[in-house]
Amino acid sequence: MSSAEALDRAQLATLVAVLRAGSFDRAARLLHVTPSAVSQRIKQLEEHIGGVVVIRGAQTRATTLGEALYRHGLQLELLERELGTALSGAPTTPATPVQIAVNADSLATWITPALAAFTRATGTPIEVFVDDQDHTTSWLRSGRVLGAVTTEARAVQGCRVDPLGVMSYRANASPAFVRRFFRGGLTPENVAAAPLIAFDRKDLLHEQFLRALGLQKAPVATHFLPSPMAIVDGCLSGVGWSLNPEPLVAAHVARKRLVDVVPGRSLGVELYWQYWAIASHTLEALKEALRDHATRALGAA
Repeated sequence: MSSAEALDRAQLATLVAVLRAGSFDRAARLLHVTPSAVSQRIKQLEEHIGGVVVIRGAQTRATTLGEALYRHGLQLELLERELGTALSGAPTTPATPVQIAVNADSLATWITPALAAFTRATGTPIEVFVDDQDHTTSWLRSGRVLGAVTTEARAVQGCRVDPLGVMSYRANASPAFVRRFFRGGLTPENVAAAPLIAFDRKDLLHEQFLRALGLQKAPVATHFLPSPMAIVDGCLSGVGWSLNPEPLVAAHVARKRLVDVVPGRSLGVELYWQYWAIASHTLEALKEALRDHATRALGAA
């Protein structure tokens, strides 16, 4: 194949549908064709470009080549819909969701109002994938999303980066938990004995916080609760201590239902918005909505 212009548009659209839906059968229903027609189009696409684009299985996955084509197909889909709207004054095709990757703490604290403002202004639905803020750019690299909230300031190839601000975290526990485990403050011995609560095994905020204090995370009992609100509830009930987004715990701290494990200390995490570097009104509107609400919710980056 000499260039992307040589791609068959129906075959490319079929690849997008297969990877979006996760299977040939579900893609066939989306496209209103038979599964065999979907399979034939993918086979023709692979023959045309000289490589495998999808790995068949219970959940169809893209190869590296397929990821590049998927990203190209999503960009064309977005830009063509915007062009149709500009020419006719109204959307010419049903809006497919704008897919983004977001860390759970942003989703629980500030980003939902920004997404609501964006959908009201554009009429475009949103599909959010949740991952650790240190890992959301992998979704961009694979072409699965159009943008990501991330801690990475260095742009992924083909993307732009805008600073959003600083998410502030506080190390909290219930008063009874602090009396039991941290009566002498945070020491290596106390840290090793006190159970903590993490979001998942990618969650390294506790290690960052302890390193800043000159301490090291020891092998301790760790509870994994994949919900920021569930983690706060775990701290309130005395299950363990955790690093919590300040907006989620400020009222609890004010009422002394939670106390700071290290008074006066917090951990600041700089967040960035990375998104495809294409001339898209939709992506521009999303960027502005995110920056507007981040400016109000987060400290300056």
